[in-house]
Amino acid sequence: METKNTPLFGKDNLLWMLIGIIAIVIGAFLMIGGKSADPNVFNEAEVYGFRRITLAPILIVVGLLIEVFAIMKKSK
Repeated sequence: METKNTPLFGKDNLLWMLIGIIAIVIGAFLMIGGKSADPNVFNEAEVYGFRRITLAPILIVVGLLIEVFAIMKKSK
């Protein structure tokens, strides 16, 4: 009895997974930072800016949705 070794994911799936991982990593990098030069001064604009509060989480969620799509997509 011969068994055929077929990969679990095709090239398209792996490409979409890579795109999703890149989106998640970019979102994580956009979220880091906010260190103040003076620890006694709180700069609200640095911590609660559009990039960290809105853009980064949206990119991470989009990356996760791309990952789900890549896993569920049927290979050719």
